Amino acid sequence: MSMISASAAVKIDRIDPTDWYVGMKDATLQLMVYGPNIREANVTTDYPGVAIDSLIRLDSPNYLLVYLNLKDAQAGEMTLNFKVGKQQKKVKYMLKNREMAGERRMGFTNADVLYMLMPDRFANGNPNNNAYKTMRDKTIDRQAPSLRHGGDLEGIRQHLDYFTELGVTALWFTPVLENDSPSDGKSSSYHGYATTDYYRVDPRFGTNADYRRLADEAHSKGLKIVMDMIFNHCGYFHPWVADMPSKDWFNTSEWLSPENQTAEHQKNIGTIDGVAKVNDKYLQTSYKLTPVIDPYASKVDLHETVDGWFVPSMPDLNQRNTHVIRYLIQNSEWWIETVGIDGIRMDTYPYADRDAMAHWMKVLGEEYPNFNTVGETWVTEPAYTAAWQKDSKLYEKNSYLPTVMDFAFFDRINQAKNEDTDEWWNGMNRIYNVLCYDYLYPNPKSVMAFVENHDTDRFLGEGKDSVALKQALALLLTINRIPQLYYGTEVMMNGTKTVTDGYVRQDFPGGWASDKHNAFTAEGRTKAENDMFRWISNLLHWRKGNEVITKGSQTQFITYKGVYVVARQYKGKSVMTVINGKREAAELDVKRYAEIIGETVKATDVTTGRHVSLNKNVKLRPRQTMILEF
Repeated sequence: MSMISASAAVKIDRIDPTDWYVGMKDATLQLMVYGPNIREANVTTDYPGVAIDSLIRLDSPNYLLVYLNLKDAQAGEMTLNFKVGKQQKKVKYMLKNREMAGERRMGFTNADVLYMLMPDRFANGNPNNNAYKTMRDKTIDRQAPSLRHGGDLEGIRQHLDYFTELGVTALWFTPVLENDSPSDGKSSSYHGYATTDYYRVDPRFGTNADYRRLADEAHSKGLKIVMDMIFNHCGYFHPWVADMPSKDWFNTSEWLSPENQTAEHQKNIGTIDGVAKVNDKYLQTSYKLTPVIDPYASKVDLHETVDGWFVPSMPDLNQRNTHVIRYLIQNSEWWIETVGIDGIRMDTYPYADRDAMAHWMKVLGEEYPNFNTVGETWVTEPAYTAAWQKDSKLYEKNSYLPTVMDFAFFDRINQAKNEDTDEWWNGMNRIYNVLCYDYLYPNPKSVMAFVENHDTDRFLGEGKDSVALKQALALLLTINRIPQLYYGTEVMMNGTKTVTDGYVRQDFPGGWASDKHNAFTAEGRTKAENDMFRWISNLLHWRKGNEVITKGSQTQFITYKGVYVVARQYKGKSVMTVINGKREAAELDVKRYAEIIGETVKATDVTTGRHVSLNKNVKLRPRQTMILEF
């Protein structure tokens, strides 16, 4: 965007979005204009096919919302004329052609395996962008678990071949947008969840052009890109906080008013990030998500969940404000069109207004019918999660959200790993007893399952129990789900959140030039790391394009003498995942599984490549895992 000024009296600092696209199904474009006293401006344009529908003058004098209709517009450089009294300014604004129709944007599906990583902790491909004098946080300290370590988009790009070698098909990384927040010397916003500019990649991660280059090269190697977004909140140092566009732009923001900053109002509270200093007007979310769909929920409980702030450093956006949700909808569309992302993971989904989020999903679904979005719905009961999925009959309002996260599977597999499987509830019974409720989901194959992520303890905890990990991953990669892996699982990375989240978000070994341990190569990995890498890579490559797993029916058997079996079948082919859930030898009773095995006498164990005879019972070692294909 370039600006031609007829007079210095009219000043425009920025316009969001920075440019836009013609040919969208929804022809409306909201421009958010920032500038001193810009609220008083009148705006005109003579660009062919563009009409100005309305000007919205907000509470703050320093914002103006311009709503345009682009129904008949063609791509080109549009001139917007801003006039305040006798002073005026002409602003050039680019309208672009789309690279493809929205129907051609194909999202991730259950044929994919998502690999989730944190850019700051994966690899430092460009040390020159580690810190900037113009940004509030200039710290890089790899010894501090909650400070910035220097990883970036270039580091991810340089390791695209690693992902293809491993066998994953999609990359989801935590938010890459600008987080210009200060560090207190102990913690920082390295994680990316405190956005201060919705249209700019954080320069410590790279540039918008770097993001596009990464997406293009990933696509050329058969890898999809899933963008992490946050509509519930922004960062405290977003310009909207110091100068609120309107009094209802944020929820419960009165604690920021000058009259509440006196000593008698001050207090300390506990949040998910530890102790924070606020005042008695501050409303903290309860972190309890059930009131959002509880038919008996009290108003106070719902208010605390949805309108309370996640933490004091992340102001709670009011999606009920139609201009706020319009801004956020356009932002998601802009990144789809500009970078070519293949999916969205929406953070803290139920904390935002349910109706507004449903509207966003409906608009996105109409514009991109084959795209995919997964929402973080952190409750460990299937009935809760299922109620959030598109077309659910469990709730009176449609969410239009295609994919939900399976926290129930995560919860049960992390309990089962420490137990022997008995005849009722413990061990692998927990998995059976959660999958049996799949009838609650309108679309079970569009549920994203995982055994760990950036907000949980590592599956291995402080240990190295590869046997338990293989059982969990064998199930994850063969059941009727979209699987998600967490970076470093393939090389046995472990850790817990006992002290801080940073210990489950450690640097990937070999991502920094100074690292002595390089887990990106077979030569650099230890024997145990190589064993796990080869085991999971073999399974991932076998899964890729395997229609038995992505299209097949699913049958599960109640655990029998400690053995749990889940079978998939499609067009005469079968796969049986066999788990010995006991710490002692067991036996697969082939007659019990005759409805799957039929007349088959020989199968191949995918995990080893060995043949297994099915005309007699199969001996199983303690906690052995088999994936039998026949």
